[in-house]
Amino acid sequence: MPSWSRFLMGGAALAVAASLAHAVASAQQPPNKPNRPAPSKATKPPRQPPNFDALPPSQIGIGTLAKTAYVIDAVTDTVLLFKDADQRTAPSSMAKMMTVYIIFEELKAGRLKLDSKFRVSERARSMGGSRMFVELGTEISVEDLIKGIITLSGNDACVVIAEGLSGTEDNFAARMTKKARDLGMPNSVFRNASGWPAEGQYTTARDLAVLARRTILDFPEYYKYYAVTDFTWNNIRQENRNRLLSITPGTDGLKTGHTEEGGYGLASSTIRDGRRIILVVNGLADMRQRASESARLTEWAFREYTNKVAFRSGDKVVDAQVWLGDQRTVPLVTQRAIAATVPVGQDANVRVTVQYDGPIRAPIRKGDQIGKVLVSAAPGARAVEYPLFAGADVPRLGAFGRAVGVIKHYLFGWMA
Repeated sequence: MPSWSRFLMGGAALAVAASLAHAVASAQQPPNKPNRPAPSKATKPPRQPPNFDALPPSQIGIGTLAKTAYVIDAVTDTVLLFKDADQRTAPSSMAKMMTVYIIFEELKAGRLKLDSKFRVSERARSMGGSRMFVELGTEISVEDLIKGIITLSGNDACVVIAEGLSGTEDNFAARMTKKARDLGMPNSVFRNASGWPAEGQYTTARDLAVLARRTILDFPEYYKYYAVTDFTWNNIRQENRNRLLSITPGTDGLKTGHTEEGGYGLASSTIRDGRRIILVVNGLADMRQRASESARLTEWAFREYTNKVAFRSGDKVVDAQVWLGDQRTVPLVTQRAIAATVPVGQDANVRVTVQYDGPIRAPIRKGDQIGKVLVSAAPGARAVEYPLFAGADVPRLGAFGRAVGVIKHYLFGWMA
């Protein structure tokens, strides 16, 4: 059968670190007094804002203090900022997102429950770095371990999960790497469940953004745990290190990270008015810079870009021809909004190309995936792909009707 393609046109229109000089004015000691006066209190000049115009440029988007950065509109999968986003770097605690992804996968499949419990081993209890402070021999529910991993960044909680699901952390790390390949993360290798520094362990900003987006899309019922701002375990209350949860409106996840090798990093997600921005940065100087630079880039993405909607969820995009059905056509609909991301204030024509193999043979069931639509905001721009689904049932013709249809097709071709 021929490949059918329709082309539609829709109108759519910090750180330059300021060096703080400690000016200590020491008074001179008078010659007739044995005791030296105390030096005057040190004063600090006001902090100067970074000169962002002097930052090293990104390959796409504005300059940033981060060594690597990747910012996308998660609705349209449009890249807004790219700075060495395919450069391999230490994943640090952002690797925990993959550990959590596998937990969510087990929960969704029914192989694990939130009240399932795992026992704490000596290896888990003795983990260093950020911890949940689990106690040897105790049993902890999966839900508490999720909070311990996400909110507290507990390395010990990661080991409990890894050993509980895969027997050993090495086995679990191999599973993490395999899942990375399944998700389309070709430049990620995991050696442990927590992101603890290890030889041969690496990821990229782009790969972590893929993981963040898939977590949000695949597990909407569990993603809420990434927005938990504090958690108390073993009588120790700790706050989520993701400061964007409190300083940037709409932020609902995901995970911070830090190693001496990789610096300070963050994978975050922020949603406003139906737009979701996913940001991954790494190689920042400290926690304060991580928070301020991530917030700046997020605000920039929302301020400078907007989404032009071509079709809303449930809209009919096109009628597709049907072969040997009791209807000659079937509506093809989208199950989510079809849009293109464009700069604010810039006129743009959203280019929509519909593709399906047709005519489509009956019977057709409502909800069957039939084709796809490719959307771009400018000639030569990377197209974003959306699936299209049958919007109605189309039963097959009876034997007589099919015979007549075949005869018409061979006698009259397109007139059939």
